[in-house]
Amino acid sequence: MNGADTAWIIVATALVLFMTLPGLALFYGGLVRARNVLSVFMHCYAIACLMSILWLAFGYTIAFGDGGAYWGGLGKMFLMGVGNDDLSGTLPEILFFAFQMTFAIITPALIVGAYVERVGFGFVLLFSGLWMLLCYAPVVHWIWGGGFLADGGIFGETGVRDFAGGIVVHETAGLAALIIAVFLGPRKKDTTPPHNPGYVMIGAAMLWVGWFGFNGGSQLAADGGAAMALTVTHISAATASLTWALWEKVKFGKASLVGMVTGTIAGLASITPASGFVGPIEALVIGAIAGILCQEAVNLIRNVLKIDDTLDVFAVHGVGGIFGTIMIAVFGAGSFAAQLGSLAIVGVFTTVVTVVLVFVVKAVTPLRVDAETENSGLDIIVHGERAYDHAS
Repeated sequence: MNGADTAWIIVATALVLFMTLPGLALFYGGLVRARNVLSVFMHCYAIACLMSILWLAFGYTIAFGDGGAYWGGLGKMFLMGVGNDDLSGTLPEILFFAFQMTFAIITPALIVGAYVERVGFGFVLLFSGLWMLLCYAPVVHWIWGGGFLADGGIFGETGVRDFAGGIVVHETAGLAALIIAVFLGPRKKDTTPPHNPGYVMIGAAMLWVGWFGFNGGSQLAADGGAAMALTVTHISAATASLTWALWEKVKFGKASLVGMVTGTIAGLASITPASGFVGPIEALVIGAIAGILCQEAVNLIRNVLKIDDTLDVFAVHGVGGIFGTIMIAVFGAGSFAAQLGSLAIVGVFTTVVTVVLVFVVKAVTPLRVDAETENSGLDIIVHGERAYDHAS
């Protein structure tokens, strides 16, 4: 065990949990109407709790157990056989478990943005739990757990390069979000501007800080690689924030706060897979493109395809993660065959599992709330509370 590595990953684990609670909750909560803000908080909080238990029970062993090329087996259910002195590299394995648990929390929580303001709470919990176990955890094993897409797998000695989750986190969550949005259909009432842009900015800022643990922690060591991952993460986020705002100014004559901080998230998602393989100049390029690319993806999904992915999960996270994964090959840090092939394999798998789960789960619990609940707001009807005295 290395003390410095252990201390850093303890901090990184806290930072990644901070991304979901309260970062993502505030970011998404500020973007919805006032009558639904507590429901968004509830979704993020409940998912964090449920994924923690499921990761302990089955998720960790599926992802990082000693099984074969396609899944990790059930040998480490409930952390059986894992004690204080067991190591994963230079870290206590129990700490590696906790660090990866925070990734298993935020990935299904990202999907929340696609279905806010109209989804059934039971559906959120049942779908998220099954999706994490049956979609996310196997993909983790394939790429990070020594599975068939990793080094020595179907792409040879140099497998796919995905440092912190461009495929594992952002492609899977983005595609699932898009699919659920299609099944749900659009919200019944005309959309309104975000009820609290201040929440959105605060949440985005928390995500930005937490992302240092997300990407820097993925080095699993306190060394120069972690420092570089942290630095390029920051550079990409800053650059994408500016290019998003500039592109808004060019197109609409005004640069908005919500737009700028959405650009931050686009830059962070795009650098995530590449953060362990590129330097500051490449990060500038990735961020500069991401701010414009993801904004145009928002326009495509929302205005051209007319899909109500409410908070633009696929356009920002899905497109950003896919773009960053491809840029690894563009910059020569990975092969195009491995990067594109893995994107395709995981994309097909995620699509099939998500579609099947939507049909199965909605047969058990309603996918969408009724019209009266949607009009009155999920906060008061579903949870019996209001965020404000006069929520609209």
